This record gives sequence, C-alpha cells and structure tokens, in this order.
Amino acid sequence: MIKVVRALTAFFVAFGAVLIGTTGTASAATHDPVIFVYGFNGSTSTWTDMVANFEANGWSASQLVVFTYDSHQSNVTTASQLAAKVTSVLASTGASKVDIVSHSMGALSSRYYLKSLGGTAYVDDWVSLGGPNHGTSTANLCALLYTSCSQMLSGSSFLNSLNAGDETPGTVKYGTWWSSCDEVINPDSSVLLTGATNTAAGCLEHTQLHDDATVASQVRAFLS
Repeated sequence: MIKVVRALTAFFVAFGAVLIGTTGTASAATHDPVIFVYGFNGSTSTWTDMVANFEANGWSASQLVVFTYDSHQSNVTTASQLAAKVTSVLASTGASKVDIVSHSMGALSSRYYLKSLGGTAYVDDWVSLGGPNHGTSTANLCALLYTSCSQMLSGSSFLNSLNAGDETPGTVKYGTWWSSCDEVINPDSSVLLTGATNTAAGCLEHTQLHDDATVASQVRAFLS
C-alpha cells in the first residue's frame, strides 16, 4: 500500500511539473516580439535599459529587436525599411504580429508605416515615448540640414498628412507617454494622439523616458 501511495504521489508531482512547465511556456509565448525604434540621432544604446527591463520580466532576447536606421533620412524611407524589418521579425519568430515601442522621432516613421504602408495588419500594440506627433519647435535647430528634422516641424506637409483624419487607424492599440519636463518636445502636448491611451510620465527629461523603470513597467503592462 505504501508503495502505491508513493507511486501515485510521484505521478502527481511529475504531472504537476509538466503542467507548470507548459503553462510557463505558454505564458512566455504570449508576448509578441517587440521592435524598438529610436529617434533622431539615436542608436541601439537608446534601448539598453528598457530591453534589459523587459528581459528581466519575461521577454526572451529573441523577442526584443532594436531597429537600426539612418535617422537623417526621410521618415518615409525609414518607414519602408521598418516594414521590411517587421516582415523579417515575423518570419524569424513565427509570430503573427509585433509590438512597436518608439522614442521621439521614431514615432513618426512607425506611424507612417501603420497608416500608409499597411502596418496595421501586422502590429498589435504601438507606443510613443516623447514623440513629436504634432511637431516640435526644437526641430528648427536642424530643419535646414536634414529631411527628417524638417518633417518634425509643426505644420510640415509630412505631419499634416500623417495627422489628417484618423490619428490612430486600424485595430492597433495606441499608447503615448509624455513628460511635463521634456526639453525636446515643445509643446509637451504634441505627443498626445486622439484615440490613444495618453499617459503623463511626470517630470522626466526627454532621454529619461526610455530609461525610467516606472515607464518601462507601464509600457510592459500596456503591451501585455
């Protein structure tokens, strides 16, 4: 009898372990791959802290992709390159959709991808951290030098087209984070989009938006 009890106990312990393991795997698999898009003069290092935060909270390294591009080129060109990157990530991961997390000007190329290049079919959630969605006066400092910078000017033909009609098209879930102490996005309200979940991040500098642990936690919750 004792042997029978021990055998049954071992069976249920093993069966429970299998269930836990299966549940854990399924939970990890529920995360869409995340593509991070930096802004003007950004680099892969822009996302070092946030990627580490995501990895520490259940995302695998293969699910976290930093998109690299020439931030001085037109946002239209960048959007086409982003479209190719999304296709590549979907193929390599087997996922049906990705999430996009953008910082600053990265919001503009990724929004163009969604609105004009069919991206809404392949993106589940989209995030803008301090994005100049309606322009920023700071762009006057570089507008004569770079196309992408001139496109960040309020009233530019690029922004007028991007913001015409529905600012948050498709079934994508849109979220923005803005700061009352953002020295780059002027006015601060430029970040907010009609139809998005617009979150005040408190008093953070422009570059702190992608490094702040609280913001990272909120973004993770938004994507989950």
